[in-house]
Parts: sequence; C-alpha cells; structure tokens
Amino acid sequence: MSDVNQAAVPLMSDLASQGVEPEILFWVGCAGSYDSRAQKISRALVKILNHAEVSFAILGKEENCTGDPARRAGNEFVFQMLALQNIETFKMYNVKRLVTFCPHCFNTIKNEYPALGSDVDVVHHTEFIKELIETGRLQVQKSTGSVTYHDSCYLGRVNDMYDVPRELITQLGKEIKEMPRNRTLGLCCGAGGAQMFKEDEPGDKRINIERVEEAIETGSKTIAVNCPFCTTMLMDGLKAKEKQEDIMVYDLSELIVQSNGWD
Repeated sequence: MSDVNQAAVPLMSDLASQGVEPEILFWVGCAGSYDSRAQKISRALVKILNHAEVSFAILGKEENCTGDPARRAGNEFVFQMLALQNIETFKMYNVKRLVTFCPHCFNTIKNEYPALGSDVDVVHHTEFIKELIETGRLQVQKSTGSVTYHDSCYLGRVNDMYDVPRELITQLGKEIKEMPRNRTLGLCCGAGGAQMFKEDEPGDKRINIERVEEAIETGSKTIAVNCPFCTTMLMDGLKAKEKQEDIMVYDLSELIVQSNGWD
C-alpha cells in the first residue's frame, strides 16, 4: 500500500525502530492510497491530525487491502488471507487504535476482524475529529453556506452512525439541506457490495444518477460525504448530469480544512 506523503507522514516501521508507539494508526485504505481524488482526502485528514498535534503513523507498503471487496464478491479465501496478514501486522506494532476515513475499511476491521483475532479499537475519522473538537485539541472555524449530506451505507445503515457527521457540519456553521431519502432510508451511491466494479445492464438507470438528482433538487452547491467510494460515484453522477462545475463533492475532512484555511 502506497503512502500519502512519506516526507510528512511517519511510518509505523520507523517509529517502531525508535521505540515509539503512536496514539493512532491512520489506516489509509486502497482508495486513499491509489485513487487520485481520494488521496486529497488522505492529505486533508493528515493536515487535521498535524494541526491537532496527534501522534500517528501509517503502515505504508505494509498495509494490505482489508479484503472487503473480496468478501462482498464471494471470495472468502482471499478475504481471510488479507485479514490475517493485517491482523498480524497490528499485533507486531502493538496497534491499539486505528482511524480510517473509509466506511468499508472501518466496518470490516471493526466488525469482521475480531472473529479472526483482532482487538484493535477502530474509529471512523468523523468520530475522531468530533473527539478532537470536544477535547479542545482541534479548533474549527465557522463558514457560511449550505450542504446536502449523503449517508454512506456502511457508516449509516450498517453501523448506525448518522448524527456524528451531521454534528460536524453544524460545527462548521453550515445549513444542512437533507435529501428526501436520508438516514435509515438513505439511498446507496451505487458502489457498495463490490458493485463499483460491475458493469451496468444496458438501459438501466444507474443508482448514482438517481442520487445526484436528489442532491441537485436540494439547491445546495456542496454534497458532503464520508466515504471515498461515495465521492467517486457522486462525482461521476454529476458529470453525467453536466453539473460537475456547479456542485462540488467534498469529504467532511476536506470541508474542515477549507473552513480553517489550511488548503
């Protein structure tokens, strides 16, 4: 797994050689490592961690895929192989707490790895950012405007986390314009369950198109998300509707960085 920026982001292996155990392991994930758009989210979170003076590190090339896409696609053997490798790496570095911005990685490591021997405390980045704000480690500047918030399936319905992301948006001083389908009734972006890698049947209306139509109807010029796959699917949907210049898609960490002027 490639790193975000080796010049600025410490590696677990380097800290371990110095006898240092960071407060958290930042799990970058496949999207955050290799996808050019998701890399911007990785950098945004690193900026937040640095400004909050959080001791953290990444695994770099020692980070494998969690195996989530393999399990969703039915390849249990590959899933368990990847999972066990990652769990051994956690144990080797005595990882106690892990933060990730990918709900798929979050769900897999938090809810599925324990059955294979993992005991790491797994936190989604929205939870961790909220914790940093509440403990006074991170100051957030307010800005005006409105956003419509898209509930990702794996953070929302799968892990019942609806309020924390919205509380962060409120902390920024933004008005939330909800889409008709939200929270427990939220509509998938179309990427979940390994569907991101499947070709659509000719003539079918893509789910991300329907979702961005709902977002457009809110009148907001910003769609806030908490998942790199949702980011990709919604951006593609906006391009299909020729609205990519009018409406922007941002991860919550990016909104915080923008509000504080760190970009």
